[in-house]
Amino acid sequence: MTALTLSTAAASGLRADAIVVGVAKGAKGPVVAPGAEAVDKAYDGALAGILETLGASGGEGEVTKLPAPTGFKAPVVVAVGLGAVPEKDDTFSAEALRRAAGAAARALAGAKKAVFALPITDAADAGVLAEGAALGAYAFDAYKENGKNGKDAKNGKAPLAEVTLLGGKPRDAAYKAALARATAVTEELNRARDLINTPPNDLYPESFAAVATAAGKEHGIKVQVLDEKALEKGGYGGILGVGAGSAAGPRLVKLSYTSPKATKHLAFVGKGITYDSGGISLKPAGHNETMKCDMSGAAAVFAAVVAAARLGLKVNVTGWLALAENMPSGSATRPGDVLRMYSGKTVEVLNTDAEGRLVLADALWKASEEKPDAIIDVATLTGAMVLALGNRTFGVMANDDAFRTSIVEAAEEVGEESWPMPLPEHLRKGMDSPTADIANMGERMGGGLVAGLFLKEFVGEGITWAHLDIAGPAFNESGPFGYTPKGGTGSAVRTLVRLAELTAAGDLG
Repeated sequence: MTALTLSTAAASGLRADAIVVGVAKGAKGPVVAPGAEAVDKAYDGALAGILETLGASGGEGEVTKLPAPTGFKAPVVVAVGLGAVPEKDDTFSAEALRRAAGAAARALAGAKKAVFALPITDAADAGVLAEGAALGAYAFDAYKENGKNGKDAKNGKAPLAEVTLLGGKPRDAAYKAALARATAVTEELNRARDLINTPPNDLYPESFAAVATAAGKEHGIKVQVLDEKALEKGGYGGILGVGAGSAAGPRLVKLSYTSPKATKHLAFVGKGITYDSGGISLKPAGHNETMKCDMSGAAAVFAAVVAAARLGLKVNVTGWLALAENMPSGSATRPGDVLRMYSGKTVEVLNTDAEGRLVLADALWKASEEKPDAIIDVATLTGAMVLALGNRTFGVMANDDAFRTSIVEAAEEVGEESWPMPLPEHLRKGMDSPTADIANMGERMGGGLVAGLFLKEFVGEGITWAHLDIAGPAFNESGPFGYTPKGGTGSAVRTLVRLAELTAAGDLG
């Protein structure tokens, strides 16, 4: 992980590999952003003009490198684009700062230390810059030659090792708290990314459960793991049915973080399909290669619970990881089979590639038994949601409109893109089965909403519930941008942590 520190020292006197400054896109060319005044002065006030000559515009994520001014101990200045100059108060949004810090950190791979002279007006700004830097510096190289030594075999560059935020007050309680929060959240989010990126021959239900157990011991979280025998004894037909075709048996993992000062209880439920072949309803060629990411929901839940524990939030948080590998074999569930779920309800399986809702159904009912104040499930559930919202936005469905709105607002606050989606009751009829209580498939059109309606059937009566379909943003197959890497992204972790914080503060209905 990238080390994060604060400093009020002069930029010129700090030893580092580079000094990062912000540049915005103005009406008449690039504009040097607040925080870089001392650097600009060292260029005799000509930094904006020099950057324009070098082709910089200040556009979001744009990175321009130039020699540092005479007298600076750092040899290089890195100008990162913040986007358009703010219309009011010259105050950049939190997400603009976060993305700029991420782009700069990624551009400085191989450097040992960088000083960020980006806009900081308060502790909150310091926190988002720290988040962006730590997330942007992320790299997954464990499987590359020399990867264990922190180097990428292809380019020989390790992630940026240390970031000093200039203008942050190292002795101020608010600044120290913001940095501590950023460190805890980004470390756990990056751990979620590691899990998502780990190949399925090494990450399977049992090994994922072992990771959760170890983290629980480290951070004072109680962990309970149900293996195949326990699942069979308990009647978890959904999880067992999905995992029936794999040599790697399924697991249901419960992580319990409790605070002695808590008055509320949140339950997070994550889909954890460590590899999804589609089962007997095999996925077509070209759709299997990234299916190690189908446990992104469980990774997000795991990371959020550990982050809540590290932050000592005054709320009880229970995480449920519904883990299985969906494979075709002689023992696999077939289309047409009927499963008896943990709730007692029967499900006719019309498509074995609609498996995530089956493992979630068991976990949702189990979570409901504890009568939490709210349940939020997270899943890479449907391709339909990707078609509807694209690759960067997750859908939010709920049985309570106000709760759905609160989640969308929390996501926006932390910089995650989401969109409220309905649960039209007329789509429920499409899941009627002549054989069982419900089928796992319904109408093709509106498939993401149909999946949400299926899950709703397995939420206990009177419990507030929301469903986050992160199928789009969970895994980035294109190039990196801002603080988002290629591969696993850790989507929804920050939203879940923020929901826990709001609940602890009594600000979430």
